[in-house]
Amino acid sequence: MEKHDRRGSGGSGAGTIQPTALDIYSEVQRGAAFQEVRRRYRRFAFPAAAAFLLWYLAYVVTAIAAPGLMARQVAGALNVAMVAGLAQFATTFLLTWAYARHARLHRDPAALELRWAVTLETRQDPASAPVPALPSARRAGVPALHPRGEHR
Repeated sequence: MEKHDRRGSGGSGAGTIQPTALDIYSEVQRGAAFQEVRRRYRRFAFPAAAAFLLWYLAYVVTAIAAPGLMARQVAGALNVAMVAGLAQFATTFLLTWAYARHARLHRDPAALELRWAVTLETRQDPASAPVPALPSARRAGVPALHPRGEHR
């Protein structure tokens, strides 16, 4: 990210003014790294949400359109409707686990890298910036970033 040179039109050239946070965040938002993080999110979240909604609607429509099927006994007092209803809960937990895993492996490392770059860009003295704790990134095998881009 480059610094913006905003000198007055008076020609004094008194110095370079640092970009505002809005300038930095706008630049980050237009950047390829941010767009990649958003693309990874969309590639998982939209199909997963669509699949889950279809599965839920199929359950509701089947309950309305085929009550005889839903009332069919599976084991003892357990019928198809109860099994499908319990499967909705299982699917919710499975989807939550898959989302968290996908975020940890595919988005968090890139998002943390981007966050660290923005943090360094918005600070006055990058050398005095504290090193952030990155426990999930370290578990995923991503090296911790330190001031001036050094890796330990």
